Amino acid sequence: MKATGIVRRIDELGRVVIPKEIRRTMRIREGDPLEIYTDRDGEVIFRKYSPIGELTTFATQYAESLNKTCNMNVIICDRDGIIAIGGVPKKDFMDRRISDKLDDVMKTRNFYGFGPGQTPIDPTLDGTDYYISSMMPIVGDGDIVGCVASLYEKGKSGHQVTEEESKLVQTAAMFLGLQMDS
Repeated sequence: MKATGIVRRIDELGRVVIPKEIRRTMRIREGDPLEIYTDRDGEVIFRKYSPIGELTTFATQYAESLNKTCNMNVIICDRDGIIAIGGVPKKDFMDRRISDKLDDVMKTRNFYGFGPGQTPIDPTLDGTDYYISSMMPIVGDGDIVGCVASLYEKGKSGHQVTEEESKLVQTAAMFLGLQMDS
């Protein structure tokens, strides 16, 4: 655990303010759920809660199935990072933070398909050898909780999203969203 040197007092209602810089660094937004952990030494730990994180095993199986049956490179993300991978090197993607551009596109709640004249979207903050081909947000209980995205390799000119690819990505996102609701 890393000390920040920041001290905050608890108010009369039992609330504590998380400083803006920490919220920005950790991508904690207004309304985000936080899990609270305690230990025997008296430490209290706040951790961002990922509703889709509970489906990680299931999401991984879904991503791998899409890769094996349809030869698609697929990632499944929560609002912060990549939680499941199919067809691309795990070391390049697992537990990496998503790019700000991917987060912005996710917030639109609409399907995204790469097309001519568009600027490619890198899926992670650090960059990879892939761009987003198509993406559909996962909506659970009315909130955007993540996305399903297909990828294509950088350097491949003339990439086009197929209708099959777009329908598979949309179906996967809708299915995962329904799993969140049940």
